[in-house]
Amino acid sequence: MLNTLLPILLFAALALAVLGVWRRVNLWRNGRASKVDLLGGLLAMPKRYLVDLHHVVGRDKYIANTHVATAGGAAASILLAILVHGFGLHNRVLGYALLLTTLVMFIGAIFIYRRRINPPARLSKGPWMRLPKSLLAFSVSFFLVTLPVAGILPQDFGGWLLAGILALGVAWGVSELFLGMTWGGPMKHAFAGALHLAWHRRAERFGGGRSTGLKPLDLADSTAPLGVEKPEDFTWNQLLGFDACVQCGKCEAACPAFAAGQPLNPKKLIQDMVVGLAGGTDATYAGSPYPSLDGKGRPIGVHGGHPHQPIVNGLVEAETLWSCTTCRACVEECPMMIEHVDAIVDMRRHLTLEKGATPNKGAEVLDNLIATDNPGGFAPGGRMNWAADLNLSLMSDKKTADVLFWVGDGAFDMRNQRTLRAFVKVLKAAKVDFAVLGLEERDSGDVARRLGDEATFQMLARRNIQTLSRYSFKRIVTCDPHSFHVLKNEYGAFDGNYLVQHHSTFMAELVEGGALKVGQHKGTSVTYHDPCYLGRYNGEYEAPRQVLRALGIDIKEMQRSGFRSRCCGGGGGAPITDIPGKQRIPDMRMEDIRETGAELVAVGCPQCTAMLEGVVEPRPLIKDIAELVADALIEEQPAPTVTAQAQREPAEVL
Repeated sequence: MLNTLLPILLFAALALAVLGVWRRVNLWRNGRASKVDLLGGLLAMPKRYLVDLHHVVGRDKYIANTHVATAGGAAASILLAILVHGFGLHNRVLGYALLLTTLVMFIGAIFIYRRRINPPARLSKGPWMRLPKSLLAFSVSFFLVTLPVAGILPQDFGGWLLAGILALGVAWGVSELFLGMTWGGPMKHAFAGALHLAWHRRAERFGGGRSTGLKPLDLADSTAPLGVEKPEDFTWNQLLGFDACVQCGKCEAACPAFAAGQPLNPKKLIQDMVVGLAGGTDATYAGSPYPSLDGKGRPIGVHGGHPHQPIVNGLVEAETLWSCTTCRACVEECPMMIEHVDAIVDMRRHLTLEKGATPNKGAEVLDNLIATDNPGGFAPGGRMNWAADLNLSLMSDKKTADVLFWVGDGAFDMRNQRTLRAFVKVLKAAKVDFAVLGLEERDSGDVARRLGDEATFQMLARRNIQTLSRYSFKRIVTCDPHSFHVLKNEYGAFDGNYLVQHHSTFMAELVEGGALKVGQHKGTSVTYHDPCYLGRYNGEYEAPRQVLRALGIDIKEMQRSGFRSRCCGGGGGAPITDIPGKQRIPDMRMEDIRETGAELVAVGCPQCTAMLEGVVEPRPLIKDIAELVADALIEEQPAPTVTAQAQREPAEVL
């Protein structure tokens, strides 16, 4: 019976799965065109899956080992099951191979089942609760029906009753693994995820690369949408990426806005995009809702959409998009390497450029950038007031310098002026040949771009690039990670290619090269806060710590540090849009700091300084790394002068 039934079940499921593939591909094709290397991506996919993806999954050894056993066992079991029971290749070696792979799959499924008994809050429930049972049904059924093939049991083992039970188990498992991959269900991520890795919109992320700069809009193309209004306005491989979500909730657990009770849950956002892709409502969503101030959450089932319908006020509320700090914690943690921040900024672009709907002080800041080249609306002529007594060299006078010091809009902030002055002191102590742009410098455009105003960003970027083209320098150094990121990673799209360094990286080089002599830090215990745009965006975690260690500081690391550092809440224009939550993100970060017992926080970002100093005292002191280095500089002592009397006295004869 089974010998007759199994091929029918397998090939019928395969045929339906192929129909599911056709349906799924048509859903993705609703999106806009995107140039990818189709064949090259498919060829690269196994390495991306087995190496790059598992670099992320491998951070949790338990999950990584479980995933390897379950996914590897399932893939091998499916292939062998088709050969052995579909095509009837009853070879003893193949039989033993299938027994082994189903056993490995069974072990992995047992661990998944145990985890689902009492799952963490971040994991989605619903259909995901049946997944381990389906995997167990598949592995156990195929293990038993393969025993006669391997010659371990007789061919007529068990009779009709057992054959019927096994047939039901096979049908259950095959339905989940074959149909669920393409028609929808917990296993959909396996099929969509593999293709997502093959045709990822940021292929540079693979092979140890890094890609964090936002993709520019072609403002000259009148046929292209300005941002994303409807699901169909995303590129097709973005839609594919949304479909790859495994609903593990790692993004949810890492999101500072979600933790603060603001109306954003990155996992729910991606699932809402999947609803918009396929059409329908979020009624079947079984994870955490968007937080709300009343503590009841956004009701599940009221949001819905369609590929051709607007997203905002259908699938999501506008305040969900404006809650994001663009810190990339969600992207860093995602085991499927989905690009949440790209999607959020794409939707913001439509709200800002097409609707003019930037909330709170957003419109005012964007108007200021156009009128005064700085978000605060300060008179541009005051950009260099902080350095009136420092006698700084201007690029317009020098024309060439080793280092162009990019001051940034911290020049208008009295607190950050202390950091700038400290760094100038460091540069002079190291005898660095540097100059500033002075009144020629404009805002880098970071705030405009994160708020979705691509037009203002491109205007500022092109003006800055035109200014920089008039001068010769070896590198740009800045104290602001946001300017650092934009100049380094986003100006290149407009032919502005420079060697750009954060001031911590440059100071680390100066110390290591012996150009900067520093003494020991005289003071209290220190912890270090990793800025998002220096760490997660640009992978620089070591240089600031190297500088602090050179000062003799034994850093008291926070539990959330390095690539898992908690955002200060100052990125992405969040202080400007100011979406309320149950608590403030900087207050949460200050609790992380207090847990270390440190009395001083070393920072490397003017936004982080402002946000952390905005926490109500008593709290630890906040100091930029440049200030700590400037305080510890060893001043060169002048050589002692020889008096005329000493010159006349004869040397003592020994």
